Amino acid sequence: MNLSNKNEYKAAFKEKLDEFSNKLEAYVSTDNGDWSVKGFIDVYKNIYTISSDTKIVSKILEIHIFPQILQFADDIGYKIVLAEKQNWYPDLSFVNKENEEIKFAVDIKTTFRRNHKTAGFTLGSHGGYFKERDKDKNIQFPYNQYLGHYCLGVIYTRTDLTDDLAETEIFHVEELQEEYETPIEKVGERAVTTVKNLTAITSVIKDFDFFAAEKWKIASDKQGSGNTANIGSVVDIDDLKNENGIFSKLGEVWFDEYWINYGSATMIKDGKTVKITTLKDFLEFKGRTDLWDQIVPKTYKRTPE
Repeated sequence: MNLSNKNEYKAAFKEKLDEFSNKLEAYVSTDNGDWSVKGFIDVYKNIYTISSDTKIVSKILEIHIFPQILQFADDIGYKIVLAEKQNWYPDLSFVNKENEEIKFAVDIKTTFRRNHKTAGFTLGSHGGYFKERDKDKNIQFPYNQYLGHYCLGVIYTRTDLTDDLAETEIFHVEELQEEYETPIEKVGERAVTTVKNLTAITSVIKDFDFFAAEKWKIASDKQGSGNTANIGSVVDIDDLKNENGIFSKLGEVWFDEYWINYGSATMIKDGKTVKITTLKDFLEFKGRTDLWDQIVPKTYKRTPE
């Protein structure tokens, strides 16, 4: 596939993904911006609220929007191939129905606002399949078979920051009951609270921002989590939504080369051999200090208002 055709497919896919992401807030929210998911229901019509634990919220959000994703893919002429194993990349492979050489990788990334300005994600590994791009270890299709790598980002505000499963509640909702039913007062040792309707139950998250971004355009030059080989995103919310990462002016080639060599390339600095873990040092190592002015400033270092 020539470059012009590749870019045409990428531009068309991104345009549709943007349009889709803009519709999701209304799909998952009530009129006042709360999450429309209130909890789990049992056969006795008791509602069990959800913990605000990020792993639980992320998984339920994915389940919530998945039917919409399937419909979206079908509408634009793609089929969805799910990752065969939980830790494989990506979450979703969009494969063109008419030409299976046309593939896009999409990861669903969810996180909560740290304050009104910042949030952040990990963007996948910079080892393994990222370096060996013709291999299929821990990836659905080899990395170089995808025309583009995208994030469907979800940023939300948590209404409860405890992450405590013990704090989840059980509700009896009058609007779900038949007139002759007797409300249950306890489930095991836990009290059941009676409310008139579902909207009276406080959602654990609210105020959603959905956006679509090409992975390299929102990447930082720092790892995303501890000692694991994950690429970190920038964390300024406006930069995430506007694809204004540190590599966004330099281009994807520099993103690829930097992260393929992250932590393994070395340089002499102040008379000592050091591993290269900043983009500025990497450009100096490559003899391209003329590109320093193309590094997008890390706006998340600004003092929060």
